[in-house]
Amino acid sequence: MATLEGKRAWITGGGSGIGAAAARALADAGAEVIVSGRRAEPLEAVVAGIRASGGRADLRQLDVADSAAVQAAAEAIGPVDILVANAGLNVPDRSFAKITAEGWDKVVGVNLNGVFYPVQAALPGMRARGGGLVVLIASWAGRYATRLTGPAYNATKRAVLAVGESLNDEEGANGIRCTVIMPGEVATDILRTRPVPPSQEQMDRMLQADDLGRTIRFVAEMPPRACLNEILISPTWNRFYQGFEEMR
Repeated sequence: MATLEGKRAWITGGGSGIGAAAARALADAGAEVIVSGRRAEPLEAVVAGIRASGGRADLRQLDVADSAAVQAAAEAIGPVDILVANAGLNVPDRSFAKITAEGWDKVVGVNLNGVFYPVQAALPGMRARGGGLVVLIASWAGRYATRLTGPAYNATKRAVLAVGESLNDEEGANGIRCTVIMPGEVATDILRTRPVPPSQEQMDRMLQADDLGRTIRFVAEMPPRACLNEILISPTWNRFYQGFEEMR
C-alpha cells in the first residue's frame, strides 16, 4: 500500500547501507526519494534499482561536510516532507592515544556538521508546508559511549541526540517532528574501518541495513500527531552486552 504517496524524502548517505535501505523502503511505500552522497556510482545504482521496481528516485552528489554544497543541493531538490540525515563515518585510529586532530575534524565534519547542515537547509520548506519529519541516524554509542567506537564517534553521535531534542523542542509547534534512531551493530561497510573488522559470521548475526530501512518506514508512516522521539535498536546477539573478543 502506497502509504507515503505524494511525499518527498531526502536521504543523505543514500548510496549504501542504512541510507540505501531507507531509500528503498520509503520508495516502496510510495514516496519520491532523493539520495545524496559523495560517490556518484553507488547513488546511481540505488536510483536505478528503485526505478526498476517502479519507484520514483533521483540523486544529488554532495559532501555533507560542505555547508555551501548542502545548501545548493537543498535549493535544487526543493521542499521535502521527510529528511533522513544518515551520512556518517569513523576513522581506524580512534582511541585518545591514536586519534589525530585531522581524524577528529573528519568525524565531526560528517557526523555532526553533516547532520546540522541538511537539517538547517530543509527546515524552512517544512515550516512553510506546515510540517515534516526529520530522522537522524545516531548510534548505540550515542547513548552508551564505548571504547570500541572512540571519543570522536561517541561525542558526535551523542550530540545528534541533542540535535533531535532541540528540533522537537523548537519545531514541534510548527508540525515538525524528529526521531533519533540509535542502532547497535549494523552489518554495513563502516564496520570494515574498525581496527579489527568483524568476521562475516559475526556480521550475519548483526542488524541488517534492511532492518533499519523498515524501521525508518515505520516512523514515516506514523500519523503527523505522533512523534517517536528516540528508538534504541540492537541485534538480539548484542556484543555491547556479550562483549567483544577484540577488546579482551
